[in-house]
Amino acid sequence: MTTQPPVGTSGAGSGNGNDLLSVLMGLHDVRGYQDLNWDGSFGQYLTLFAGNPKVARSAFQRIYDMILSHGTEEYYEYKKKITRYRFFSDPFTHGHDAIFGLDIPLMKLVNFFQSAARRYGTERRILLLHGPVGSAKSTVVRLLKKGLEQYSRTAEGALYSFSWHKNGCEELRAIFGQAEEIPCPMHEDPIKLIQPEHRGRVLASVNERIPESEQIVIEGDLCPPCRYIYRELQNHYNGDLGKVLDHIRVRRIHLSEKDRVGVGTFQPKDEKNQDSTELTGDINYRKIAEYGSDSDPRAFNFDGEFNIANRGLIEFVEILKLDVAFLYDLLGASQEHKIKPKKFAQTDIDLIIIGHTNEPEYRKFQNNEYMEALRDRTVKIDIPYITKLHEEIKIYEKDYGKDRIRGRHIAPHTLEMAAMWAVLTRLEEPKKANLTVMQKMKLYDGKSLPGFTEDNVKELRKETSNEGFGGISPRYIQDKISNTLVMDTGHNSINPFMVLNELESGLRHHSLIKTDDEYKRFVDQLNVVREEYEDIVKNEVQRAISADEEAINRLCANYIDNVKAYTQKERVRNPYTGRDEEPDERLMRSIEEKIDIPESRKDDFRREIMNYIGALAVEGKQFYYKTNERLHKALELKLFEDQKDTIKLTTLVSGVVDQSTQEKIDIVKARLVKNYGYTEESATDVLQFVASIFARGDIKDRSTGKA
Repeated sequence: MTTQPPVGTSGAGSGNGNDLLSVLMGLHDVRGYQDLNWDGSFGQYLTLFAGNPKVARSAFQRIYDMILSHGTEEYYEYKKKITRYRFFSDPFTHGHDAIFGLDIPLMKLVNFFQSAARRYGTERRILLLHGPVGSAKSTVVRLLKKGLEQYSRTAEGALYSFSWHKNGCEELRAIFGQAEEIPCPMHEDPIKLIQPEHRGRVLASVNERIPESEQIVIEGDLCPPCRYIYRELQNHYNGDLGKVLDHIRVRRIHLSEKDRVGVGTFQPKDEKNQDSTELTGDINYRKIAEYGSDSDPRAFNFDGEFNIANRGLIEFVEILKLDVAFLYDLLGASQEHKIKPKKFAQTDIDLIIIGHTNEPEYRKFQNNEYMEALRDRTVKIDIPYITKLHEEIKIYEKDYGKDRIRGRHIAPHTLEMAAMWAVLTRLEEPKKANLTVMQKMKLYDGKSLPGFTEDNVKELRKETSNEGFGGISPRYIQDKISNTLVMDTGHNSINPFMVLNELESGLRHHSLIKTDDEYKRFVDQLNVVREEYEDIVKNEVQRAISADEEAINRLCANYIDNVKAYTQKERVRNPYTGRDEEPDERLMRSIEEKIDIPESRKDDFRREIMNYIGALAVEGKQFYYKTNERLHKALELKLFEDQKDTIKLTTLVSGVVDQSTQEKIDIVKARLVKNYGYTEESATDVLQFVASIFARGDIKDRSTGKA
């Protein structure tokens, strides 16, 4: 009987389904699947291990190699070499969990892993990430988990475990019970099947061929159930090791938090509903009847977080909120690499213990005398808030980029202003009387200010006590940007003022603001950011108005002719009258004053310009005003001053604009759209805003602060 296709489908639709199935089958990598699910005998694994000893690396060796496998970049900051690890840019999910502005803390983190990988002592410590809420502590751990999972599925990061197989031998029912296969519950490396007294000799033969820093060291004994099965099989076969090992099947494993293989997470809950068996496993009461005793390892579930995270990583969320009862397990797990399951001997583990906590919990931890043993076994790495503006901006560009936001336009500088305020709230007041917090932020961001060198900026950082551990978190900024995006404002665009107003309106209810002084400081800093934004958009509109290349070239040529005549004590030919005249001092000063050249320094500046032109001529190069940044800026500002009255932006405020002026405004608007990323709507908004500033006569030059 032929099955009819569902109503509303056709043969063509069925054909499309077959096409999709073909595409799917083409995407499926059978060979890759077979490699990822390799299994073989113990002898085959030894051959594999001899050819590639890295399959038996420790957890610390594996995580360190995993980070390095993604490459590094180097740069210098304040004369110090900084290494940026590309791994922390999140190559797995296109930067979804990328970490910005924390290269130095991440260097310390990787150094910890490197030391532990080489067995210098930090492998016996708990790694504690400490910082304010929202500083990316959880993101760092999430990335490490994600990285380990992905790395274990590559050829370079492959690792293996084993299972015990009955092989159809019914006489082994007393050992295997009803099961045909018993996997190692702690995913241990098959090399552990070699008895400790012989293991050193086997490893030595492999280690002599690899660098000393990459030596393979496998210590400890099998887990209780594997030890029990191994012992019983030896008894059954009267010590015949070959027959015992015939019951071993080695398989490749993939670290996975979802599958509870090599990656674990422990989160504090209600103390009444939580005990240490969540870490070390518990009795399986259903199997006691089958095996006759609650101390039989086969009647115990070795599925606590320490057990399943063996050979990988365990994360302790808010580790310092743990009940004291859990601390004893942590002490042994970190220092001795052993855990104590109920009714069993201490069991060896190989894993990385990472916890994270915030400032109040850490202070309480420091003052608790009962925590002294844990403090002694902890390595703290600070994860502060970002204090560099351009790095903070990246967080919001990632979340609110053009590819993420549909249907709304975020006007230029909106994310920048939100990020600027966030960074300002985190900075301490500079001790230098002549330096503002805004200037300090710009210095941190790599901008140059007169009188400040790299050494000065380094000193600014050193004189702070707790910078980056207070202030506003990125989460608050993200919440308020999101609120603004869904507001019905009557505009398709959202601008910096909308976001800044939303940030301010939420401050009164912000749970982390403790005092009125702190609230006032944050509001004052919002006003500072608003002033900075005004300067930025005024500068942009000025440049858009004065972006007439031809007019600037003419103005520049006129200025250079007059400067040349002035420095060489010559006269200038007037192109209109044809008469030789004295250099136009008024023109030269009107340009020089735009960049704050005082009367007493005008001769030096003019000679500097002529010497620069002469040096270019010697090299066979032609002078172009854009090659001299100061002169370029002065010419732009002079041209703006000359043209702003002809454009009459202030008429936008009154709403009465004649056709000639409208045409000129449309040209400026088009430049804002083309050169600065505005839309038609947001460019109109900015022009109207700047026009209102001009209307009140507030036209300060952003660089000099002069009207």
